[in-house]
Amino acid sequence: LLSFFAVVSALPLAVRDVFVPPVTYPHAGTVWKVGQHHNVTWDTSNAPAQITNKVGKVVLAKGGILDNEHPLAKDFDILLGHIEVKVPNVEPGHDYTIVLFGDSGNDSAEFTI
Repeated sequence: LLSFFAVVSALPLAVRDVFVPPVTYPHAGTVWKVGQHHNVTWDTSNAPAQITNKVGKVVLAKGGILDNEHPLAKDFDILLGHIEVKVPNVEPGHDYTIVLFGDSGNDSAEFTI
């Protein structure tokens, strides 16, 4: 009887899927200016019924280096599909990306600030 409970308790309560929504904005060719507000957007059309982590965070990266210490947005529902961010005071460059975290990390195409 004890071994039966051990097997049952090892089964997951619900099957959960990893959700990796593609970032749709910013996209290649986008130019942001410091101080502007923009809506970062992502496609939620293929979201699974059970998502492991629905809490989102948006981070700016330059040259592949993420600025995790200063997220542009955090603690939002990943199923929103968009979140407004303010462009921080950063050095100009053509190699910026937005990284969207929730279940996993998914980054935008490179864009310019």
